[in-house]
Amino acid sequence: MFLYSILFILLYALMLAYFRLAAHYNIIDKPNQRSSHTYITVRGGGIVFPVAVVLWFLFFGFENIYMVAGLMAMAVISFIDDVNTLSGKIRIAIHLLAVSLLFYQLAIFSLPWWLVLAAYIFTIGWINAFNFMDGINGIAVLYALVSLLTFYYLTLTLNLNLNLNLLTLLILASLLFSWFNLRRRARCFAGDVGSVSLAFMLAWFMISLIQTTGRPEYILLFSVYAIDSVFTIIHRLLKRENIFQAHRSHLYQYLSNELKWPHVWVSISYAVVQAVTNLAIILLIQQQIMTLWLGACILALQSVIYLMLRFGVLRRISIVSKA
Repeated sequence: MFLYSILFILLYALMLAYFRLAAHYNIIDKPNQRSSHTYITVRGGGIVFPVAVVLWFLFFGFENIYMVAGLMAMAVISFIDDVNTLSGKIRIAIHLLAVSLLFYQLAIFSLPWWLVLAAYIFTIGWINAFNFMDGINGIAVLYALVSLLTFYYLTLTLNLNLNLNLLTLLILASLLFSWFNLRRRARCFAGDVGSVSLAFMLAWFMISLIQTTGRPEYILLFSVYAIDSVFTIIHRLLKRENIFQAHRSHLYQYLSNELKWPHVWVSISYAVVQAVTNLAIILLIQQQIMTLWLGACILALQSVIYLMLRFGVLRRISIVSKA
């Protein structure tokens, strides 16, 4: 506990130092027509997450070096992109390298080729979806906290080897970042370095969890973000939009920007829905009720509810705009 306290204070000091650095070098986020905010804010505050992993690596033993190397490659290129926009080809190449290092650490390459391909699609898709979802105050970090706490609980109750020290440091980093981000006027945004690093680590824990338990149904622990991302992509494709450009087409963006719901309440709503889903999934698996078919039915039900909410919100926006 004493070491965790020292590391938390160190992370806090590093965050304050980064704010000074960002202000000096103009590492800020200026609002534009696609933004969900109207004020200049420090960008890249999510650097606290890869720093937390590095501290874990240094203080708790040099474990999982390939995973850490992959994370650092992704974090560095993402931070550079936060400061000066890079070519998409460079980012994709580094993402492929980072995910490959992650897979090497997890021995994914020993699986059949089609499972390896599916793992690449899932992981890279998840990382990019999580990055795009970081659009309003608190949404990414609250969602990450729900996931990290879920992994922590499962590690304790199932005696899994998911590394409680790493989970603890990431939870502390998330709580620290929340202090600066989960407010009406955020002091900083995660930036690509934060959201991509969080997504990478969540993918690490999810794949490890599925490998250890043999229960692919645990993928539903990410269902809320996944459903919103997939249907938003479909919506944008139908409108012939470039899905790789920034936009304001997620359901949470409609709620925040068009219907003027407070960012914090929208973020809390997403986190609570995923937390309730996680509780239900864990109970169903513990009671030996969960199957792949039931998991598919739960995902389908969530999708139907989401589409009903989305169409209802769009209808309300249309009515308000005509009034």
